[in-house]
Amino acid sequence: MRNMTKALAGAAAATLLLTSCSGASGAGGKEKVSLMMDVGLLPKHALFYAAKEHGFYEAAGFDVNILPGTGSKDTALAVSAGRVDFGFADFAMTAVARAEGADVKQIGLVQAETAYATVTTEGRGIEGWDDLKGKTVATEAGGAMTAMWPLALEKAGLAPGDVEVVAATGQAKIPGLLSKQWDATLAFFISDEPVLKAQGESPVVLKWSDIGISMYGNGIVASSKTLGDGDKASRFMDATLRGAAWACQNQEQAAQALMKSVTEMGPEAAQAGVEAACSILASDEMADLGLGAMSDKGAERVVDLAGNYLGLDAGKVTPSDLYTNDYLPEVRVDEKMAAPAANEG
Repeated sequence: MRNMTKALAGAAAATLLLTSCSGASGAGGKEKVSLMMDVGLLPKHALFYAAKEHGFYEAAGFDVNILPGTGSKDTALAVSAGRVDFGFADFAMTAVARAEGADVKQIGLVQAETAYATVTTEGRGIEGWDDLKGKTVATEAGGAMTAMWPLALEKAGLAPGDVEVVAATGQAKIPGLLSKQWDATLAFFISDEPVLKAQGESPVVLKWSDIGISMYGNGIVASSKTLGDGDKASRFMDATLRGAAWACQNQEQAAQALMKSVTEMGPEAAQAGVEAACSILASDEMADLGLGAMSDKGAERVVDLAGNYLGLDAGKVTPSDLYTNDYLPEVRVDEKMAAPAANEG
């Protein structure tokens, strides 16, 4: 696991030197397109690898290069600067970047709900939020979850002094948890739960959404330049969402697609990552609006929370600044998907 982290971190650093090659000819004469993830490559990113491996992007006319990232805001800024064509970024951090002048907009959710969670393992005496009293929780200093932790305590009926919070790097949180330096971590459950399972642990996940902290998670972001480039964004979102839906209907194959491209990834982590990512692909709201869709009400909820906890100047953005559904395909959340025939033999 340590070797995997080092390898992926190195790849993430390399992306800082990349520039967009939009419009160039790729494999098979397809248009080359770059897609930057939110962080270093993790099991939760399997849906994109499945869409690529099983021909969804190729059928849409693209040769997609999937790149690791160094944080959602950094990804949004890379998209704004034209260094990559599309990004996979947190809605709230995209809103912060937009309010600060970035030319970036959410064009389709891949995580209908936030993956914020408090994560631990069995045997720590933590089965519910009340059990956190007297415990120690580790988190990255300055992270979004750290900033919103007071809200989580309030929603859970806990006082600030009930839980001790200690600072730890993202790389140290899981090792520290396993060595019992702390009792739990603040983490994206779709990232840390698969890693813990891969190490033979039984995770205990306290999802923030279960205590009423509900907001959009990650989606695809693009700049106005990309959105004005013919039907490029529409074709990309069609391939992404159909590919993601197919991956969730064929989870074992999706995990295999990830392992084929990210060779450091083991089967336990890959399979758990696919399952976790699929658990938040759709929402009740999307049952009415369609897969990937957003609403003014949902965007306003993010702006309200980001304004209170993440330093967003809410007066600088409106819902129409932050998202659009104009590039989404008409896909039902329960629609049965088939991979492009040419890639399925």
